Amino acid sequence: MQLLLKNARLRGKETLVDIAIDNGFIKEVAPKIDVAAETVIDANGKLVSPAFIDPHIHLDKVNIFDSCEKNAAGTLFGAIEMIWARKKNYTLEDILERSEDVVRMGIQNGTQTMRTHVDVDTIGGLMPMKGVLALKEKYKDAMDIQVIAFPQEGILKDPGCDKLMWEAMEMGATIVGGMPANENSPEDSLKHVKLCFDIAEKYDADIDMHVDETLDPFYRTLEMVADETVKRGWHGRVTAGHTCALGAYDNHYAAYLIEKCAKAGIHFITNPVTNLIVQGREWGQRLVPRGTTRVKELLKAGITVAFGQDCVNDAFYPFGNADMLEVANISAHTLAMSMPDEIEKVYDMLTVDGAKILRLENYGTDVGCRANLVVIDAEDIRSAIRLQPARLYVIRDGRIIATTEKKQSLYI
Repeated sequence: MQLLLKNARLRGKETLVDIAIDNGFIKEVAPKIDVAAETVIDANGKLVSPAFIDPHIHLDKVNIFDSCEKNAAGTLFGAIEMIWARKKNYTLEDILERSEDVVRMGIQNGTQTMRTHVDVDTIGGLMPMKGVLALKEKYKDAMDIQVIAFPQEGILKDPGCDKLMWEAMEMGATIVGGMPANENSPEDSLKHVKLCFDIAEKYDADIDMHVDETLDPFYRTLEMVADETVKRGWHGRVTAGHTCALGAYDNHYAAYLIEKCAKAGIHFITNPVTNLIVQGREWGQRLVPRGTTRVKELLKAGITVAFGQDCVNDAFYPFGNADMLEVANISAHTLAMSMPDEIEKVYDMLTVDGAKILRLENYGTDVGCRANLVVIDAEDIRSAIRLQPARLYVIRDGRIIATTEKKQSLYI
């Protein structure tokens, strides 16, 4: 055997188990396995989890906080404007240096799959795409990176962006992004949506858009996306990110729209850590909304929802450490998910639900799954979310790719 993981605690198992791994896959899970192995790890009763998934991040923008103008307004569009000058001066080396810092942090924290939105516009051209594709290749043995062509500046609003979107897909992007709310009219927003679906049809690609990232209830591009999903037969292949406006709609329209999205098979990704910062700034000293979407209603409708880190140390969000357990902790607070069944769902949202959205095969801790695992210094998922403790071992296809030694002293 390649690796034997002993005394592991798995979700749903009442007793500790051993996990036998060979050729990168889980071969056996049983209370006791006696087999020779190249490497043996004693988990000592600690939680063993499938590797975490970050389904929404912007690797081209990470770590620019200190090198771009500060977002004094604190808003989403304030941040977008602040990075224009910085984006014009991106280089391949610059993008690689900034982004691999975050990828390496993510690996150390137990994440092995990231889906990144990469800006495609006439400001930075295709340099962000070149940088992230180089990053993807460099870290392919430790991190799976899915790449989205993302027209953040709008498509009709940014003449020439449409051509760049097609070119980005030819370069190697595999998912079509969008931001239909960032257009000058509802008519242009609909054209934006339709073009994204045209590109997706051409390349047989999934779609993952930023949708209505605002608390203004008059932005309603989510319904456009849902209608186009049904029209094009893209059921189960479309993801809507943020959807903050869904939380601002009146309950009647929100319920109608959630049902429509459920029928269309649309997935959702919510990003509370960033939206807590950039949404609701215009509310001043009034009761400020949390700026997130209606996660509990979406889950009740049977819709798959996951959490994303979104931003790390950039103009949008000056914090972040590529730790999905921190994201889960903040998200659980924001969404008031504190009951035992809700805590279980929070953990699903950074593991199995993210895997479903990203269409990962052989994901999990069952026999036949890829041996992409993390040993966490906790005995249950609530403790993992509560404490965000050390990731003692990170295992990729049966290989140990990261370790953290637990060493702490208290002198009182």
